[in-house]
Amino acid sequence: MSSIVYRNIVNGVEYKPENEEFIEIKSPIDESVLGKVTAMSQADVDFVMESTKKTQKYWATVNVHEKAEILYKAADLILERKDEFADLLMREICKDKKSSLSEIVRTADFLKFTADTAKSLEGESIPSDSFPGFNRKKVSVVTREPLGVVLAISPFNYPVNLAASKIGPALMAGNTVVFKPATQGALSGLYLAKIFKDAGLPDGVLNTVTGKGSVIGDYCVTHPIVNFVNFTGSTEVGKRISRLTEMKPLLMELGGKDAAIVLKDADLDLAVKNIVAGAYSYSGQRCTAVKRVLVENEIADVLVEKIKNEVEKLSVGSPLDKDDVVVVPLIDEKAADYVEELMEDAKAKGATLLTGGQREGKLIQPTLFDNVTKDMRLAWEEPFGPVLPIIRVSNMEEAIEIANESEYGLQSSVFTQDIEKAFYIGNRLEVGTVQVNNKTERGPDHFPFLGVKSSGMGTQGIKYSIESMSRPKAVVVNLHY
Repeated sequence: MSSIVYRNIVNGVEYKPENEEFIEIKSPIDESVLGKVTAMSQADVDFVMESTKKTQKYWATVNVHEKAEILYKAADLILERKDEFADLLMREICKDKKSSLSEIVRTADFLKFTADTAKSLEGESIPSDSFPGFNRKKVSVVTREPLGVVLAISPFNYPVNLAASKIGPALMAGNTVVFKPATQGALSGLYLAKIFKDAGLPDGVLNTVTGKGSVIGDYCVTHPIVNFVNFTGSTEVGKRISRLTEMKPLLMELGGKDAAIVLKDADLDLAVKNIVAGAYSYSGQRCTAVKRVLVENEIADVLVEKIKNEVEKLSVGSPLDKDDVVVVPLIDEKAADYVEELMEDAKAKGATLLTGGQREGKLIQPTLFDNVTKDMRLAWEEPFGPVLPIIRVSNMEEAIEIANESEYGLQSSVFTQDIEKAFYIGNRLEVGTVQVNNKTERGPDHFPFLGVKSSGMGTQGIKYSIESMSRPKAVVVNLHY
């Protein structure tokens, strides 16, 4: 692929600032230059924000059916271009072909379901006499209003799906959107924005910004025109956004340390299948990846041996060389350095390295540690890499205690054939979602998806996202008779 300039779409046209600077986007696979994006200045951001604000009042008046038709058309175009789109994903973020295609198709499905859901949302009327002391001479008619301008910030690992999951609900709620993709993932994000334009989205309803976080990151989230920030990324950045913004609603999906709790009565083959898929697909570069296993001592030896056997079968390498690859190079050298630090700390403190542990550039071999203890960083920190720690526990109460000691609270899995134990543990885990006999994962996309503690703020999921990016508006009719 030639090194071309991927332009931001602002007011329906390619934006070319004066004295333009560029950021090269290189493939994690071989460091080849895939393209360039504009390194926008704060003045450029001001122009984009003003433009997006101007179109919001018009967009809010467009009826829901017309908005839905644009999302349906965008979904159709995504599917028409899925092979080209998936190829870009593979090269830009080093995602395997199957997962890349899956992300594209899922995004199209998400947009269609979002349009359907928005068309079915209804307001309500509330009579006054249901409250003590009032007669039936007041009626509150409640509808939902857009918030205004939504800033959507997507991560590198799902640059299409986690962009659309912000943009689609925001648009259907009547907001206009400023979309800032992660730098690594920006080409895919701008490709998606172009599809919305081609689908007939009016000029200025969705505008994009790209640039260096050190220059425009804080400036965007604190911009007075922005009415809502929808962010997916690291907990570190999420906490910074929370500190910087004042009186500005946030919806944030941050880091996780998702635990798979395996009880002694579990179906071990089912548990192993889900744990390995959950921990190692896309090299564990997912917020919902299984990031630790808490297993009861009685079955630990058997479970660990089964996991080890499956991990050693995983396909490793470049997604351009083989279609079935599971463990791929990490997104950059910094990410690989961090994973290596966690592995070295675990080894130095006595963890048992069962398989893997080697690094070749950005590629970390699928790694499994047993006998991980609470004094090791790997027990608590999120590697965002293909490294899985096994922590042995005496009973389910200890498993619950260790799971809840984490600063994170995204998801957990519980593997057991006792439904009462599943609910007992599920009700005590401090997470947004508990998966019973399944790996931790996002979706289906109409389910609520949320994190507690340092894993996020607010609730996503199609209906929930639309509601998050809108507000109730009450008109009280007073009857005089």
